[in-house]
Parts: sequence; structure tokens; C-alpha cells
Amino acid sequence: MYRIDIMTLFDETVGDMMNESILGRAQERDLLRIEAHQIRDYTLNKQKQVDDYPYGGGRGAVMQADPLYQCWRHITDTFGPGHTIFLSPAGKTFTQEEAKRLLNHYDHLILVCGHYEGIDERFIEECVDEELSIGDFVLTGGELPAMVVADAVARMVPGVLPDPECFQEESHYNGMLEYPQYSRPETWHGRTVPPILRSGNHALVARWRRKQSLLRTWRRRPDLYEKLDLTSKEDQKLLTELREEEPDFQG
Repeated sequence: MYRIDIMTLFDETVGDMMNESILGRAQERDLLRIEAHQIRDYTLNKQKQVDDYPYGGGRGAVMQADPLYQCWRHITDTFGPGHTIFLSPAGKTFTQEEAKRLLNHYDHLILVCGHYEGIDERFIEECVDEELSIGDFVLTGGELPAMVVADAVARMVPGVLPDPECFQEESHYNGMLEYPQYSRPETWHGRTVPPILRSGNHALVARWRRKQSLLRTWRRRPDLYEKLDLTSKEDQKLLTELREEEPDFQG
């Protein structure tokens, strides 16, 4: 069973979010377990204080090393060693490839949510295996990034989604953006579903979707498009068709 433990100051909020919908049902079936741990429960301070002024001066406060350590130690003693990740703006950018790496290389993640001006560097040095960031911006705490990482990894655990195709064809999984999706009714506000999607020909539908993914990736994420291997005969045919059909396409 895949396990994710989240160290946080808002355990009820994080726990509720991670136990809803698809991830909640997966936990009921014992495919994975996501548990939030309240860091304040592991401080020896009667006021449940987990932060203090930073050495060297400056504004704000820093999360102390010992409450973090005691919480981390409880998790590792109870559930075994885990790959510990601190969610930090200074970390490596989290991507779909990183999510796949975490799923394939580890069966237990410990996610540490920082607050205030950060956490004591000594805890990072002693307990953290890597730092991850979900983007070049700063949030008020690490809970949202931790839930992003947990969700991205957990949804790929075998059995969580009904079929691997549920995530294998999505944006970023194979380096491209996902093709456009449509549902009923067939015509809405004068806009009609592309006829090929109503043809019943699965091979033609798959080909159309591949072509649309290529086009969308080229238009919206040229940085991703440049990394694609499009040397196959089928992709070369699709590129030729796109050049003929789309005047602006230069892929």
C-alpha cells in the first residue's frame, strides 16, 4: 500500500481534502493511505508554540526544529522510513515527471509543510531528502503544495483510477498537452462536436487526438514541443497534414 504522511499545522483541513472523492475511495479500498499530522502535538511547550524569532534578527518567525523532528520521528517510528520532502520555493520545480519518479522510486512519502519565514535549517539538514516547489511564487504555507504533490502522485497508484489511460493520455504525462474534450449535447450555442469523434472509428479518433495534442502543445507550450521526438512516420504524416490545414503551424 502506498503511503503519504503530511506534517502540517492544519491537519483537519488537509486530512479532509485528501480523504474526499477519488482519493477517499481509494483509501477505503486500502490502495493507499494519506494521513495528516498536527505538528503542534509534538512540542513540549504548554502553549503549543512551534515558532520563534529568527537568529540574526529580521521580521516574522521561524518554525523550530524540535517539534518538526518529533513529529517526523513519530511517523518514521510508527510507519517506517519515508522519503522526506520539504515543500519550499527554493526547491526543484515539481512536474509530471517528478510525480512519476516519486511513485516509481518510493512507497512512502513524508511531506513537510512550512510556515512563517520558513523552518529551521537544521531540521532540513538532518531529516529532509529533497525540496520541491510547485512554481516560482510564494504561498502562506506548504499545505497547498503538499496536497498538489500528494494528489499528483496518489492518482497514479495502480487501481486508484479505473484504467491507466485515465492519466496516461492527460496533459504532461507524455510530454504533450491533452487534446480537446467534448460531451453532450452534440451542438451547444451553435458549436458542434467534431464529426470524427462521432464516427465510431477508434483508430481515426486516436489519430485525430494525437494531431490535436501536437497542435495544442506547439501553440501553447513551445518549450514542451521542442523536446518531443516526432521522427516516427506517423508523426511526420500528422505534421505534414497540420502544415496544410493550419496556416500558422510551423512545427
